[in-house]
Amino acid sequence: MTDDQLLRYSRHILLDEVGIEGQERILAAHALVIGAGGLGSPVALYLGSAGMGRITLVDHDVVDLTNLQRQIAHTTARVGQPKVASAAQAVQAINPGVQVTALQERADAQRLHTLVQEATVVLDCSDNYATRQAVNAACVRLGKPLVAGAVIRFDAQITVIDPREPGTPCYACLFDPAAQFEEVACSTMGVFAPLVGVVGALQAAEALKLVAGVGTSLAGRLLMLDGRSMEWSSLRTARNPGCPVCGMAHTPSAR
Repeated sequence: MTDDQLLRYSRHILLDEVGIEGQERILAAHALVIGAGGLGSPVALYLGSAGMGRITLVDHDVVDLTNLQRQIAHTTARVGQPKVASAAQAVQAINPGVQVTALQERADAQRLHTLVQEATVVLDCSDNYATRQAVNAACVRLGKPLVAGAVIRFDAQITVIDPREPGTPCYACLFDPAAQFEEVACSTMGVFAPLVGVVGALQAAEALKLVAGVGTSLAGRLLMLDGRSMEWSSLRTARNPGCPVCGMAHTPSAR
């Protein structure tokens, strides 16, 4: 670790739970962030400021004026630019030592397999059900930890999927991938801006904990926030043996 890094990350290093070894793990890690919007913005900024060695941002969209109410990595001057390029610029303005790869694309299952395989930790900051299920399936298949967040209107949730932890559920255990799910979009339903910052910051925190080996993750718990009352609730969740993604019949040893 260089003198500049020792100074930049000194407040992490001062934490007994992190220290130099934990910060070095962060510096050596690679985070894959799916989505560079409301959740992806604070995720990218906090991971970058914390020294995540490599960050790969994946999003097909461009910055729109309506995004700026909540997507804090973007600016008015960057309206019309790819979100991944805008977010990468924001991260590197904070920490030029972080390697950021900006991929303007909508990743399908085959592409996700390649991207997830290269990552240390995956953060799902997408805004649609099909993508969440596809990211979850790739992470389960490849044994990679996943931090999944979602916000709509005044409601927010976050959980960790960690295939390395026996008995903990995957996203498909909680939300059936075959369910007829009606997508709701911010453009039609709205979203309370600070909530994406709250959940995105929590996602970054969980990812950094997983990488540094700090504390206990949200694996096996679904944390929910009602933004109207600012009340948190935590739901203990169990693995579904019949899950079409991580159930016994679908584990690598059973194939």
